[in-house]
Amino acid sequence: MAITKKRKVAEAKVDIEKLYTIKDAMALVKEVNTAKFDASVDLHIRLGVDPRKADQAIRGTVTLPNGTGKTKKVLVLCTPDKEEEAKAAGADYAGLDEFITKIQGGWTDIDVIVATPNVMAQVGKVGRILGPRGLMPNPKTGTVTPDVGAAVSSVKGGKIAFRIDKFGIIHSSIGRVSFTPEKLLENANELLTMVSRMKPSSVKGTYMKSVNVASSMSPGIKIDTKSIID
Repeated sequence: MAITKKRKVAEAKVDIEKLYTIKDAMALVKEVNTAKFDASVDLHIRLGVDPRKADQAIRGTVTLPNGTGKTKKVLVLCTPDKEEEAKAAGADYAGLDEFITKIQGGWTDIDVIVATPNVMAQVGKVGRILGPRGLMPNPKTGTVTPDVGAAVSSVKGGKIAFRIDKFGIIHSSIGRVSFTPEKLLENANELLTMVSRMKPSSVKGTYMKSVNVASSMSPGIKIDTKSIID
């Protein structure tokens, strides 16, 4: 596939051998974006862990101080007594049986699902559909809870879930290219600090091996891990 002129210009601005400070990288990722839309800015964090070991399968949540720039559609699966609380907090959908049926029919037009503990048996029926899409509610990410109002507010307020993949890399959005470099930096530091705190005691040697930032349609920029605020 031919490289566009805009992409060539963008790639020329990024020194692939250089490690940029995290501050400089957040400014540069905006400068080299080639998308005509408000692209996502993503961090790719490679960790020196073995994801096959239970204590090293890093996963968690963090609330980005400046949000993600994307309005997330939230479904709350709950009994009728919790529906009003969910909708008052900003849930896009709330209910149970009708949504389980819709999901069984292939509907997954949501970004996050929150569920109360007393309906998880029913939610389990659609686990094979939700799991591969990263939509299955989980107590570790705060999406299985009786306090649905607080959970919905957190998601709408910029709370994101992250998890390591089988290659030992965490991929996570930290905002959009329309964000200022300062806002991207604040979000990046919040995520990186959380990941740093989650270092398993069993890991020896370098924990955070490499960090790259890129927008949806831009070259990757290598970040000097020494410049990251711990």
